[in-house]
Amino acid sequence: MSASETSLRRTPLFDRHKALGAKLVPFAGWEMPVQYPAGIKAEHLSVRDAVGVFDVSHMGEVETRGPGALRFLQRILSNDVEKIAVGGAQYSVLCKEDGGVLDDLFTYRLGDDRYLTVTNADNHEKDLAWFVKQAQAFDDVEVIDRAADYAMLAVQGPQARGLVERLLADGEALPARFKTAELTVAGAPALVCGTGYTGEDGVELLVAPADAPAVWDAVTAAGAAPVGLAARDTLRLEVCFHLYGNDLMESRGPIEAGLGWCCKEQTGFIGSDAVAAARAVGPSELLAPFVFTGPGIPRQGNAVVVGGEVTSGTLSPSLEIGIGMAYLPVQRAVPGTEIEVDVRGKLRPAVVKEKPLFRKGAS
Repeated sequence: MSASETSLRRTPLFDRHKALGAKLVPFAGWEMPVQYPAGIKAEHLSVRDAVGVFDVSHMGEVETRGPGALRFLQRILSNDVEKIAVGGAQYSVLCKEDGGVLDDLFTYRLGDDRYLTVTNADNHEKDLAWFVKQAQAFDDVEVIDRAADYAMLAVQGPQARGLVERLLADGEALPARFKTAELTVAGAPALVCGTGYTGEDGVELLVAPADAPAVWDAVTAAGAAPVGLAARDTLRLEVCFHLYGNDLMESRGPIEAGLGWCCKEQTGFIGSDAVAAARAVGPSELLAPFVFTGPGIPRQGNAVVVGGEVTSGTLSPSLEIGIGMAYLPVQRAVPGTEIEVDVRGKLRPAVVKEKPLFRKGAS
């Protein structure tokens, strides 16, 4: 193996993925399963129709605690952190002063003065440095890197909650959507969160790295299909969830990305003035989902003829057609607008759609 290959980090479940015959690829500095022998479509549909489990232990975690934790997080996160009750969860973005997006995050309130924020794998060190830097203005806040303390499994699909419930200790119950609780899963202490990245019901399990293999074994033995990163991407794109580095970046703000709903400028978060100005004036471009009306598969970087560029694209296993998202001139980002995407020199017709592209039960 090359030096670059051997320097990749591995999750506590690496041996499980290898034994299952997963195709392992470099991702955000980690050696991760992109797919298993069943294939991307089968994995994708297992989540839509039943239950799948993902190893997302490459994600990062930052704990913030102390009497000033709420005030600090209110300053750096775009949403209204005060509205997170103990045992609650909230989505937000992390902005620079100019409103550019550093990352999108989930924050869980574990206690009165204790919060856990989950970062994207590629951004963890950058996010952590940002947290530490901004915390210097607060004398009653402690920022702790918890990435090495957690492995993370996402159990997703219409049967996911029922499966995990059967693995809980007697008398325990799963938290509702956007809630979290400290429970026992397959005999292991776990922070169980009613969140996910697939558009399906389910939970995310944060456990000690040493406990991850036994929890994985229990979840798969109970019927969850192992699912890799490729199907994770097709699932999130069908429901128009953003991927940092594709649909979100430092050069774009949350208003043009369609994330104004998680920005509460009145809290005075870093970048709030820029976000408020962008909201007042209106963006020149908007991130819009689209569907091909004929053959072809859009990919990141494909040019849109009316102006703009595809940020994410794939073949939808559920819809069986090419789908994607692109930043388009605001007047062209209207559902029903016909566009053309340049795929390897061939123009492919498409139509802008409303979010999400896939709806459960829709024909």
